[in-house]
Amino acid sequence: MPLRKSSVVGREFGDGVRNVIARTGLTQRKIAQDLDWDESKLSDLVRGKGGVTEVDVMLLLGYCRATPAEIKYLTALFHETRENGYLEFPEEGPPDQIPVLLTQERLANEITVWSTILIPGHLQTADYMRAVVEGAVHSKEVDYEKVIEAKLERRKLFHWSRTFVFYIYEPALRVPAGAPDMMNDQYLHLLAMSQRSYITLRVVPFSAGPNAGSSGSFLRLGYEKYEPVVFLEGETSGLFIENKKSLTVYSTVLKRLDAQALDPEQSRRLITSLLT
Repeated sequence: MPLRKSSVVGREFGDGVRNVIARTGLTQRKIAQDLDWDESKLSDLVRGKGGVTEVDVMLLLGYCRATPAEIKYLTALFHETRENGYLEFPEEGPPDQIPVLLTQERLANEITVWSTILIPGHLQTADYMRAVVEGAVHSKEVDYEKVIEAKLERRKLFHWSRTFVFYIYEPALRVPAGAPDMMNDQYLHLLAMSQRSYITLRVVPFSAGPNAGSSGSFLRLGYEKYEPVVFLEGETSGLFIENKKSLTVYSTVLKRLDAQALDPEQSRRLITSLLT
C-alpha cells in the first residue's frame, strides 16, 4: 500500500479540526450532510490530506462554533500545508519539546537520531539534562525543571513496537556534562538502553575521520502510513523537512554513517572504556 501524501503540518491541522468537531458531539457523517459535502472530503481533511479550500475550512469551523483563537490558529496552519516544510517557534522551552514534534514521535514507528555535540535527548539521564541546561542560554519565562520532567516523559516512547537507531559522534560522549560520577551514571544508562532489542546504539569514532554527518545533528521519523520527515533543532526554533530531494540527501547521510560507525558491540566497548 502506498504511503499517504500527508505532511506534518497537515496532520497537526487535521488533529486541531478533529478536536473542534469532537466538541460538537456530532458525527462526521452528520456534519458532512449538513454542509452538503461528501463524507470522504471531511475524512481527508481531518487526516491532513488536504483537498479543501480556505472557504471550506472557515465554513466548517463556523458550523462547529470554533473559538476565534482556534480559527486563527487553524487557518494559519492551513496556509502552511502548502509548504514543503514546517518551521515552529516554541512558546516556551527548547524546540525539542514542541507539541508538534512530540505528537509526530508518538505516530512514528522508526526513530533515527544523529547526534554530534551531546548525548541524544531520548537517552539522557535527569542529571545530564540539568548539566546541559546549566550551560545553555536561559530564559526567565521558562521553568527548566518542568522542561526536564517533559523530556523524561519522552522515555515512554521506548516500546518494542518501535525501532530506534542512535548514531552518536564520539566527541558527544566525551563532553563532560557534570561530575565524573554523574557521567558514569550516564554511560551506564547508555549501556543498559543499548541492550534492548529495539534500540540500536552506534558510535561514529574519531578514527573514522571526517564523517557524513558533519552538517549537524538531526532526527528522522519514519511512519507506517506516511512519508518520513526530518527534524532539525535550532536555538529558538524547530524545522520539519519533508520535500523528497532533501529527504533523499538525509537518507544518504544515514547510509554513510552506517558504514562509518562502529557496530553495536564495538560501540558498547568504547562507552565502557569511558567509565572511570
